[in-house]
Amino acid sequence: MQKWHEQEAADGFVLRPFMSETFHQFVEKVVPILQERGLYDTSYESNTLRGNLNLSVPANRYSQTKGEFVYDSQINR
Repeated sequence: MQKWHEQEAADGFVLRPFMSETFHQFVEKVVPILQERGLYDTSYESNTLRGNLNLSVPANRYSQTKGEFVYDSQINR
């Protein structure tokens, strides 16, 4: 995995946990090695994907901003 990453042959891996014991062994044994080598993050700045990708929160199109009124004639039916 490290070699593929260093050679830019892969930028990530998808592990399918169809065999739970094998998946748990991978997490317990391989992930710590990857973390020691700096290939797997040990912590994140944010607790959301949006935060970690530094994306702003889009405006909620269903909420009103302060002082804004919606009239029956403006509602799409």
